[in-house]
Amino acid sequence: MLKGFRDFILRGNVVDLAVAVVIGAAFTAIVNSLVKDIINPLIAAIFKKPDFSALVFQLNGGKITYGNFLNSLISFLLIAASVYFLFVLPVNKLLARFFPAPAEPPKTHPCPQCLSDIPVEAKRCAHCTQLVA
Repeated sequence: MLKGFRDFILRGNVVDLAVAVVIGAAFTAIVNSLVKDIINPLIAAIFKKPDFSALVFQLNGGKITYGNFLNSLISFLLIAASVYFLFVLPVNKLLARFFPAPAEPPKTHPCPQCLSDIPVEAKRCAHCTQLVA
C-alpha cells in the first residue's frame, strides 16, 4: 500500500503540479504587489482616487463594492498575460522547434502535358484530358 502511494507521489506530474502551485502562489503575490504598489498609484494620479476599492455603489442601504472586483480583475488579467507571454508562448515555440508537425503530402501535382495542377488521385487532366499515371 505504501509502495503505491510512494509511486504516485514521485510520479513526475504530481511533483510538477506541486512546484507549479508554489510558484503560482509566489507569482500571484508579485502581481498583487504590482497592482497595489504601481498600477493603483498610477490610477490615483490619473483619476484622483487611490485605487478602485473606494468605488462603491449604494443600493437600498446595501453596499456593492465593485471597485474591489475591478482590482481583482486587473490582477487576474496581469497574471494571465504574464503566464501566457512568459511561459506558454516560449514553451510552445520550443516544442514547435524540437517536435515539428509532420509535413502533409502534396494534394496536387503538375500535369506532364499542360503543367496545370491536378489532384494526385486524378487519372486524367481536367484541362487537356491527358492520361496521368
